[in-house]
Amino acid sequence: MTPSETTPAPEPSAESPALKVSGRSGFVGAMFLMAVSAIGPGFLTQTTTFTIQLGAAFAFAILVSVLVDIAIQLNVWRIIGISGRRAQDLANDAVPRSGYVLSALDVFGGLVFNIGNIAGCTLGLQALFGLDVRVGALVSAAFAIAVFLVRRAGVAMDRLMVVLGLAMLLLTTYVAITSTPPVGDALIQTVAPETVSWLAVATLIGGTVGGYIVYAGAHRMVDNGVRGVDQVGEITRASVLGILITAVMRVVLFLAVLGVVTTGAELDEANPVASAFTAALGETGRIFFGAVIWIAAITSVIGASYTSTSFLKVLGRWVTDWERWVVVGFIVASTAIFVVLGSQPVTLLIFAGAFNALILPFGLGVLLWVAWRRRDLLHGYVYPRWLLVIGLLAWLATFGVGVPAVLALLEGI
Repeated sequence: MTPSETTPAPEPSAESPALKVSGRSGFVGAMFLMAVSAIGPGFLTQTTTFTIQLGAAFAFAILVSVLVDIAIQLNVWRIIGISGRRAQDLANDAVPRSGYVLSALDVFGGLVFNIGNIAGCTLGLQALFGLDVRVGALVSAAFAIAVFLVRRAGVAMDRLMVVLGLAMLLLTTYVAITSTPPVGDALIQTVAPETVSWLAVATLIGGTVGGYIVYAGAHRMVDNGVRGVDQVGEITRASVLGILITAVMRVVLFLAVLGVVTTGAELDEANPVASAFTAALGETGRIFFGAVIWIAAITSVIGASYTSTSFLKVLGRWVTDWERWVVVGFIVASTAIFVVLGSQPVTLLIFAGAFNALILPFGLGVLLWVAWRRRDLLHGYVYPRWLLVIGLLAWLATFGVGVPAVLALLEGI
């Protein structure tokens, strides 16, 4: 027998009982957390902007990015799931103190991007109810905090992610159907594009599995007690399904905007998503936009806060013991900064964008090293060569995300 067949599952690591969800629900919650964490205000804006620029040819960029995303998540989920340990703990054992670096990058990037998520929440509530941005920020923060303070916070968070994720998908699908996009042309250009934008591909990869997002589902899975060699099949399915949920939302939004663009409608560059929805549905589109962006933003607030806190656990057991309150503190800090500044802090977002792009090759590289050379951290599991190869290829592709971001940052200094 191979070591992977004889080694028992690792002992569970410490986690907050209030946030733990067991059984198949543990997989579903992790899968949707990863998916909706990726679908934030930036996701909506990126998809809309590139659709306006590239038209039907953007379908090719979506396909390539999805294939790379799957390769990355297959490796990240399997390595973390089999080891039963979070990314920063594995990194510290594989390369001393690298886990602290990874945690610092993730927490900083998560905090700054959470300010952007709060800003997205305010746009949604402003479109729906005309609320002042500061009031919208406080209302949204209170909603997110309430999720973590209920008695069974883990169950509440996972169920909310599923419900809101499906609601967002259904609303956007309705807009896509109404806008009557040229589906045939989009299908053809998925494999034979008139224009290829590698910048679009790199941006989509960074937005879907960059920064903390790549670890959101895997950390949730481990915290739910789902781990070990005997769970490899379920881990694989959940990682792929999570990416496919994100991909479906991306495709539906792409088609919705494509339908509007092909009519010749001019969209507002300052708020392309809102103008696309309004062009498709009139005044109803404004309401749909408000609902979709608020859902995208609030689920990203919850996902970023939870995942960033999971990285803070590298500081000691006290973070686990007070996990819900640490998450609440993270949300309060993000909201307070937004309210004080009154808008998204552009400079911080630029720096965080570069860090976010760097986290992907850095963290993925360490995890692949564990799979290749540190079988002891995987409890003797024989890592499939084919999976390691596609992981290495995906890792090389991530430099297409990180290097341009850093160069852009240096040019702006």
